[in-house]
This record gives sequence, structure tokens and C-alpha cells, in this order.
Amino acid sequence: MKLPTLALLTVFSALRALGSTPAENRDVRVQNSGNPRPKLIFACDKPTSGLDALFTPELIADLKELKAGVALSTSDFTPERARLVRKLNAAGIPMTAWLVLPTDEGYYVNASNALQTTARFQQFDQWTADNSLRWAALGLDIEPTLADFAKLAGNKGQLLALMLRRGFDSSRVRLPREAYSALIEQMQGRGYYVQTYQLQFIADERRAHTTLLERLFGIVDVRGNEELLMLYTSFTHAAGAGIIWEYGPDAQAIAIGSTAASGDPSADAKFPPLNWDEFLRDAIVAHRFSEPVGIYSLDGCVRQGFISRLKTVDWNQPTIIPGASVAKAAKFRTVIFAVLWVGSHLIYLVAGFLLAIALLVRAIVRRRRQKRAAEELRQHFQQEV
Repeated sequence: MKLPTLALLTVFSALRALGSTPAENRDVRVQNSGNPRPKLIFACDKPTSGLDALFTPELIADLKELKAGVALSTSDFTPERARLVRKLNAAGIPMTAWLVLPTDEGYYVNASNALQTTARFQQFDQWTADNSLRWAALGLDIEPTLADFAKLAGNKGQLLALMLRRGFDSSRVRLPREAYSALIEQMQGRGYYVQTYQLQFIADERRAHTTLLERLFGIVDVRGNEELLMLYTSFTHAAGAGIIWEYGPDAQAIAIGSTAASGDPSADAKFPPLNWDEFLRDAIVAHRFSEPVGIYSLDGCVRQGFISRLKTVDWNQPTIIPGASVAKAAKFRTVIFAVLWVGSHLIYLVAGFLLAIALLVRAIVRRRRQKRAAEELRQHFQQEV
């Protein structure tokens, strides 16, 4: 559930080019009447050195009052990080282990690092046992590795070479699926409730019946006990909660965000973090489809003062998604589906085009041969006469 890099943000910027939406689109009114508050899970990827300053007694008390959980990244397996987990365990805060890799191994779980992820789990499991830690869930954040994100932001020639090299490699789908399915079974066998965090585009890929994104960017279509779609509207402020409304029916559970700045001034200017109104709107709409609502990030919520405000929220209050936002989200999804469908069938489209050209050339050659034969026959009869 980590904030994606600027490379991924460029994908979402396509929404800005979708144009105006028809005036007849109607607003959507969302009200979860009678539903209890969602099960909030705040993602935290702060380094160990900053955890004590973040998890003050006041924050822990607020989390307890909200009955909220924390998804803590496994950026290291130090005694200091274990001490914090035990502290939150003792306070009754449900803890999720957000399994991540060292930066030089890609950070995110990906088709390129299945072996490293398996080794990382073994380290995590041993660390958990050695420090008597308790986890409500274990999460796998399935995204392109940091190296792949860098290639996305690189020059077009490198990106094209990457696509050509991976586009026809079916083993990039089959082998990682088998490896991660086996790993998830191993995790479950060790007693962990396994969650998978997926980019929203996995739902489009499933709808298009293609594996194009798996082959190109190394995402892996596997599930554990529960799957969370990361529907971060901070990258699509124009569509807003329309994105959640559009993808919600395809989600087992939903993560929203981001409430934190990326640290890149140019990116933050284009894609600012959610403000309170946007955040609450997204949480209410997500709760329409999902009992647990993941939130990236805890640090961003604390900085903006969201935690204390959540204690007095009426979760049955209505929220309105403007019709323009709903239309933009639907249009965006239609574009994504079309790109995936064309991309996955491109080889067949090209083959069909080349076949049509070949047949046309063959027909032209045959007609010329027939014309030449007829002319030779006519000349032969004229000579005999």
C-alpha cells in the first residue's frame, strides 16, 4: 500500500485528457445506513528511527478508540522494530505485517523477485517467533519493482525494448503464479491470514481476459485469504470517488489514499494528498463495498490531524459523488480496457493485417498473370490467322 513513484503517477494523469463529461450524468448519493464504522487499517512505512516519535501514547489511545489496525512494513527486522510491535500488541492494536523487500531487491513483491520474497518471509517468520510477535494478517504488496518503475520513467526506447522482450514471455505469468501460490500456502500453513494488495488495473486485466500487465510489469494475479484493491484518488482528483464507485464492485476490500505527500515537489503539485473532505468521502464510499478500509498512510493522517477527527465521524452520513466524476472514472476505465484488449491482441491484429496484405498482393499478381496469359493467347490466335 506504499505511495507509488512518479512513474506510476503518469498513468493516472491520462484522466486529465479525457475532456468534458456530458451534462446529463447524475450525481451518486452514497449512504451506508445502519452500517457500523469500517475496520480501518492504517499503513505505515516509516523507518524504525521515526516510529517512536510517531506512535505517541496519544496516537495509540486514538487507535484503540477507533478499533483501528496498523499495517507495518517489514523494512527491517531489528529489535527496535520488534519492540514497537510488542508495544502495539500489548495495547490491543491489530497488527498487519506488510511484507516488503530491501530496496536493491525491488521493495515490492513482483514476478522478478519471487525467490527473494520467499527468503524474506522465512526471515520474517523467524523474527516473529524470536520476538513473540502477534499478527492479525500478513500482506503482500504486488506492484512493479522500483527498477521497473524507473524503466517506466526512462526513455521510450528502453520501454519499447522491455515491452518487446517481455510481451511474448508466457513464463513471466505461469512461473511467478506458481511460486507465489506455493508461498501463500506456506504462509497459511504457518497460521497467517494472507492479504494481497493489487493495483486497480488487475481488475481491468481480468475483465479483458488478458495477462498483458503481468507479462510487461511483473504483477502477479494471485490471492490469499483477502485481496485489497489500491484505489488511490489522490492521483485522480478529477475523478475522485468515482474511481472507487467504478472499481468497488470488483473489490473484495479497498485501500484508499494517499494522505501523505510524496516528497517530490513537482509530483505533489500535480497530485496533492487527500484533504479531510476527500479522505472522508473516499472512506465512506469504500465502506459501501468493503468492511476493512486500508488507508495510506498513517503518517499522512497524523500530520493532517485526521485521526482525532475520525473519532467523531458519523459513518451513516451521506456523501455525494458528482456525476462528472462518475463519468470520468467510467471513461477512464473504458480507455484502460481498450488499451489492454488491443495490446493483448496486437499480435493477432498485426498478423491479420499482414495476411490481408498478402492476400491482396496475391490477388493482384494472379490477376496480372491471368491478364498476361490472355494477352499471349490472343496474340497466338492472331498469328495463326
